[in-house]
Amino acid sequence: MKKYKYYFAAFTAFFIWGFFSLALKPISNYPSLDILFYRVFFSVLTMTAINLVFRQKNIRKNWNNFKAMPQKRKRTIVVLTLAGSLILASNWFIFIYVVNHINVKAGSLAYLICPILTTVFAFFLLHEKLSKWQWVAVAISAFSCTLLSLNNLHDIFYSLVVASTYALYLVSQRKNSEIDKFLVLNIQLLFVALLILPFYPKYSGAIPTEPLFYACLFCIVVFFTIVPLFLNLYALKGINSSTVGILMYINPIINFALAIFYFKEQVTLLQMISYSLILVSIIVFNQKIIFAKKNKSKTIVEDSKSL
Repeated sequence: MKKYKYYFAAFTAFFIWGFFSLALKPISNYPSLDILFYRVFFSVLTMTAINLVFRQKNIRKNWNNFKAMPQKRKRTIVVLTLAGSLILASNWFIFIYVVNHINVKAGSLAYLICPILTTVFAFFLLHEKLSKWQWVAVAISAFSCTLLSLNNLHDIFYSLVVASTYALYLVSQRKNSEIDKFLVLNIQLLFVALLILPFYPKYSGAIPTEPLFYACLFCIVVFFTIVPLFLNLYALKGINSSTVGILMYINPIINFALAIFYFKEQVTLLQMISYSLILVSIIVFNQKIIFAKKNKSKTIVEDSKSL
């Protein structure tokens, strides 16, 4: 039962991220680098304020725990945290560029490839085990992504880069579990902010004055950065990287639906079949927990009838 909350956290994170394009598209006339600058800076300010005002005891507790760790483990945590921040920043910039300057479907394709790459990285780097049914689900996903790439060869390079960066982030943070996740995320974003700050004066455009930009930015920072990233990192405490990765398919399915029904992008029958196969793969990959819950409920009902 305890693991259900981690599944729910991962599901909620990717469900929220599925609507990310709604906040990005209205400000697509702004340079991708500008959006990245403001997203990072405002996220850091918001999270730092929350930690300093409401979570001082938590900070002290985590700092004391960190000081008590062996030197080798300290170095590992520092490396994983800082490396994760660089990978995450790269993923953000490339994704913003793809959605605003390639197309929404290219961004969606990236997060279709990402679960497969996450599973592969987790298998080789973390030695995570997968059941027979989970490998079947991965095979279905790989086949559906291959079908999609046949008509999207132009987009496949961008999709692979976006997918590989986020897959590496997930896998790296799976081993970074001792420190509070909200605090880790704050440190990562603070590190990214310090790195990109020197480039801001030279590479940023004029300071935006449109209220729409700041309204969209608020949504991006709170609803599409802090909340889902925290839920994602929290989920990694209780379930493995492969499972979190496969639940990522919720994101592109919603993204694909938005591309069709909201942004009116053209789709083919092949794409419809591919996305249907991906939905099947999610069910197959998580069949153990889905049908275990169903069977448990059935057993309870039968036991109550016997009484």
